[in-house]
Amino acid sequence: MVTPPRPWLHGFLDLCLLAMLRERPDYGYGLAQRLAAAGVADVPGGTLYPALLRLEQQGWVEPSWHPSESGPRRKYYAVTESGQATLNAQAAEWHRFRDGIDQLVAAGAPR
Repeated sequence: MVTPPRPWLHGFLDLCLLAMLRERPDYGYGLAQRLAAAGVADVPGGTLYPALLRLEQQGWVEPSWHPSESGPRRKYYAVTESGQATLNAQAAEWHRFRDGIDQLVAAGAPR
């Protein structure tokens, strides 16, 4: 797995986290595994947990504690209504940005 350049990772991590949490609540390590499995990035804890805290402070995710079968309880995160609205807006921005990059890259591609 190749980790994208740090500015790229920070630029799209919130969007990725909100999108994954829209599917189902999850805890930090589970989210890191899902990001890696999706081929997005191997996100270190020093990047992931501050991002989750930021999402929580913005009111975009809501934490809850649940017991674990293999150790201490886990802090799960779920998307709030505000987080869903933010996800929708960020996803639209991402699609516009991606489409623009695709056009630029395709325009310079050898034919």
